[in-house]
Amino acid sequence: MRVLISGASVAGPVLAYWLARRGFTVTVVERSPVLRKTGGHAVDLFRPAMDISEKMGVLPRIEGLATGTTRMTVVREGTARPTTVNLGKIFAAASDRHVEIMRDDLSEIYYDAASDDVEYLFGDSITAVSPDGEVTFEKHEPRRFDLVVGADGLHSNVRELVFGAESEFTRFIGAYLGVFSAPGELSRDGEMLGHFGVGRMAGLYSAKDLDEARAVFLFRSEHELDYHHRDTERQKVLLREAFRDMHADVDRWLDELDRTTAFYFDSITQLRMETWSRGRVTLVGDAGYCPGPAVGGSTSLAVLGAYVLAGELAEAGGDHERAFAAYEREMRDLVRHSHTFALGTAKSLIPSSRFGAWALVRGAQLISALPSGVSKAIARLNAKGVRMHDSMTVKDYSPRALAN
Repeated sequence: MRVLISGASVAGPVLAYWLARRGFTVTVVERSPVLRKTGGHAVDLFRPAMDISEKMGVLPRIEGLATGTTRMTVVREGTARPTTVNLGKIFAAASDRHVEIMRDDLSEIYYDAASDDVEYLFGDSITAVSPDGEVTFEKHEPRRFDLVVGADGLHSNVRELVFGAESEFTRFIGAYLGVFSAPGELSRDGEMLGHFGVGRMAGLYSAKDLDEARAVFLFRSEHELDYHHRDTERQKVLLREAFRDMHADVDRWLDELDRTTAFYFDSITQLRMETWSRGRVTLVGDAGYCPGPAVGGSTSLAVLGAYVLAGELAEAGGDHERAFAAYEREMRDLVRHSHTFALGTAKSLIPSSRFGAWALVRGAQLISALPSGVSKAIARLNAKGVRMHDSMTVKDYSPRALAN
């Protein structure tokens, strides 16, 4: 059975791995001419995604490329004294099994896991998908596939071709995210420096195997800003405006915008779709149910979704109607919880008042000060709160193969 996957970031390679193991013939098409290896930001893998990665045999490599960021120095806007936070304790309270890793490193690890068994078409994209599986590309000749999967992110090309305009499914949750590379000498080993203010936060960090630093910015906006998602110059202007006069550190970071080698800017937007499947096409990860970049655990959710989709296709013997329905049943509650969690995280991580900023920092201090066992015990009392990602469960799909 021939499956075409659009997107080679996280969900795409994970899905390709599990489908190839189960006997499907898999092709992945990726718009980028090469595997993306410039820029990218730190992402989190929580226990369920870590368990799946262990089954793939890639966990030692993931753990070996963890960022190594163990502490954060926090400065509240309008105050002079910084506060030190133990990030290790905070992560331990949120998850029994967690790794923070650069997204590009994670993508490469998942790609390598099945690259010998999967066909990759780099530097190309889909232009049309017919109901019978005929696919046309920008560059390659048309080909027919039994199934097509959109794993191509929040601005999914497959979703727009098959389901309609992005605006029909998005929900802006009142905030924006910006990330860009900066000189490594601006950062300190193992530390993130964060500045928190009313409606905005800025941070700088690096990773132990990364020469550059990453500057990350989150800010609130009551309305959607006017820009195109590919107009980087306009996005840089908006970022500078949002963080004007916050702190001398932040000014220095923003000075790097004109020299940065990698830049990302987007709204923190959720995707709300009644179904992720239509005919022979389905969506996985951010393409179908993005909870919101930076606030909803979208990377872990993408890994889970890819694993479940591959498992259901195998259990259904390739019957896509039955498999797609089962995939959506298995993932629906997980997606709903992630969406709810993201809304709360956005409110707390980007406080709308001075008291909210103070409470955020004091809460982090408290977790840092408590013994690890106590903070974990408190966190476990609320599976829908900080432990939400760890509480996710999916079926243990057997690796039996499906014959072509």
